[in-house]
Amino acid sequence: MKISEQVVVVTGAGRGLGLSIARAFLGEGARVVLNFRKSREAAEKLVEEFGKDRALAAAGDVTIREEVDRVFEAARAHFGHPITTVVNNALPDFSFNGDARSKADAITWEEMDSQLGGLRATLNTSQAALAGMREVGFGRIINVGTNLFQNPVVPYHDYTAAKAALLSLTRTMAVDLGPLGITVNMVSGGLLRTSDASAATPEAVFDLIAESTPLRRVTTPEEFADAMLFFASPWSRAVTGQNLVVDGGLVKD
Repeated sequence: MKISEQVVVVTGAGRGLGLSIARAFLGEGARVVLNFRKSREAAEKLVEEFGKDRALAAAGDVTIREEVDRVFEAARAHFGHPITTVVNNALPDFSFNGDARSKADAITWEEMDSQLGGLRATLNTSQAALAGMREVGFGRIINVGTNLFQNPVVPYHDYTAAKAALLSLTRTMAVDLGPLGITVNMVSGGLLRTSDASAATPEAVFDLIAESTPLRRVTTPEEFADAMLFFASPWSRAVTGQNLVVDGGLVKD
């Protein structure tokens, strides 16, 4: 299915990386559901830019299954078509500030559990999408990961552990859903210049990463979003269970 024929839901699309991903899909002609929890203004502004026939702003906490179901029902009613493509981008509240992170001797299980909420969100959205994907015989699930578990330049224990679990879920779901024509993949970035989550990162950290990267610069949210388009496109129809690292060549995996 061409991207222009797809109905895409992007979670956490009201700000930062999610907004860039939503814009990338809209730029390719897709109909896009911009899911948000708090950031209504930016999502609705993008709807105004592309028109209501192409975009829908839908509030909902994706860690709560009932709210996810309402988002999917609203999308089908609005576009007259089930969601075909799920981008699991929403991130439990987190700030990439290495100086303020909880270290190994002090981090609490509550902090770990908070980040595991992202895994719950992915399970909710993926399960909510399955009936519609079966109906059309096509589905794309694309999860947002991180290169920090290959290269923990800053050891964010809670965030990194949750993303490692998400990679495992990506690969097991790929096996389970492959016979239905549904692919499940992950795109993993490093520090992005600049998303809302990385706004607290000191400039010296950006400089260090740029110096260590073959491209000698830090990846942008727009560049990261390009890889999302690949996994949604016909060009990736035989690719599933994969983790593509998009960080300018910093991590080799």
